Amino acid sequence: MTISKKGTRKITVGQESYRWVITPSAKGILTLTVQHNEVNGQLLRVNIESDINEFWVGFPYVEKLNNKVVMPAEVALIIPEAINQGWKPREKGALLSFKLSGRKLESLN
Repeated sequence: MTISKKGTRKITVGQESYRWVITPSAKGILTLTVQHNEVNGQLLRVNIESDINEFWVGFPYVEKLNNKVVMPAEVALIIPEAINQGWKPREKGALLSFKLSGRKLESLN
């Protein structure tokens, strides 16, 4: 599996370069997908709770929404944590899925 270069962002963590993209997955869930930029290795998928896609639907009653926005700095923290938990971005393998809880990754595999 690979992610398309179109619509992705590049990030460098340590000496490695990655591509990442955020997509809506389900109501209240955003999905971060990350892949090594040079090797079509194992994909990383992280589900993140956020109501950001509901903002305009519920406007002006948005004070109870979780308007979490995923920033590059957060992606830069997620990547080494995922590697510590078994993600091998330079090797082929099955998709590795996590859920972001606060600042910790919880495995969904």
